[in-house]
Amino acid sequence: MDTSQSNSAYTINDSSVGDDDVNDIIELEEEIEKGLRLVEQKAPRQRKLTSQVWSLFRKVSGDKYPDNKPRAVCKKCSIEYVAVRNSSTGNLRRHYETCAKFKKRDPVQMMLDRSDGLSTRVPKFEAHVFRELLSCAIIMHDLPFQFVEYEGIRRIWNYLCDEVPNICRNTAKADVLKMYNREKIKIRSMLEEAPSRICLTTDLWTSITTDGYLCLTAHFINKGWNLQKKMLNFCEMPTPHTGVALAEKILSLLCEWGIEKRIFLLTVDNASSNDVCVVMLKSQLRLRNALVCDGDFFHIRCCAHIINLIVQHGLKEIEKEIEKARESEICQRVTSEKKKIFRVC
Repeated sequence: MDTSQSNSAYTINDSSVGDDDVNDIIELEEEIEKGLRLVEQKAPRQRKLTSQVWSLFRKVSGDKYPDNKPRAVCKKCSIEYVAVRNSSTGNLRRHYETCAKFKKRDPVQMMLDRSDGLSTRVPKFEAHVFRELLSCAIIMHDLPFQFVEYEGIRRIWNYLCDEVPNICRNTAKADVLKMYNREKIKIRSMLEEAPSRICLTTDLWTSITTDGYLCLTAHFINKGWNLQKKMLNFCEMPTPHTGVALAEKILSLLCEWGIEKRIFLLTVDNASSNDVCVVMLKSQLRLRNALVCDGDFFHIRCCAHIINLIVQHGLKEIEKEIEKARESEICQRVTSEKKKIFRVC
């Protein structure tokens, strides 16, 4: 049997192939050609949205609208604008400049809260916002106050905007202190509004220059039933670090915050001076009638410090082995040749 089809790319010469098989092959070839034509007629790919303003809006298909035109919906106030292909974004930019929900943002939140993906740019330069953001950057990245006086930094600012003020380090220091006092007022109001009692943790820290510091942290539940953790103080603690001195310092800080009658418990490590500190604090707070259950639950020992003491005691049992491992590690760092030999071993 010799069958030839003009629309087929194949010529079938096989007596074992029936008419039905030939028809199936021809239909399959027609489906393939139809698919190829559909691929060739495919609509061109839509142009990518490159304008930064689209990060503030979301594009909605026009299927649900009578005019079948897509819309750009503001992510903050949900106002809709027609957004056809090849149209400009000027109306979207003007809306961003006038939208009330995009303005009056806290500069601290602009630096710390970036979960919404919005840009921190503002339509008009404002010197006070710039100085707030600068103070946030100094705090977040532990920059020196002299950073604002670097010649290269000032050139960058002047290139970006001619209205950027050149401030000195003393002005930067004053701005940071203003921000600290403002945040302190916020924390004080949170403590006043909190319906629960307050739990405290405290610890001593010594710097490289052997200066002593005391850290006091508050843990409480706010009126929205959310657990809060706020560092109240990180202040210098001069020597001697005795229990009496620690008790006097902590009590003065509690009175400064106005929470001396709302303390539930205090968590400290297992130092002997802390035991004396807790006893002194309990006696002072008992006189003010500020303890729950007469202070039976006031003293909590730090579990992390206890676990650390256990681990350190266990490491003493293998102290010789650890010392040998350290000596081997130091030896292999002397020369590159010894490092190769050490790796082979």
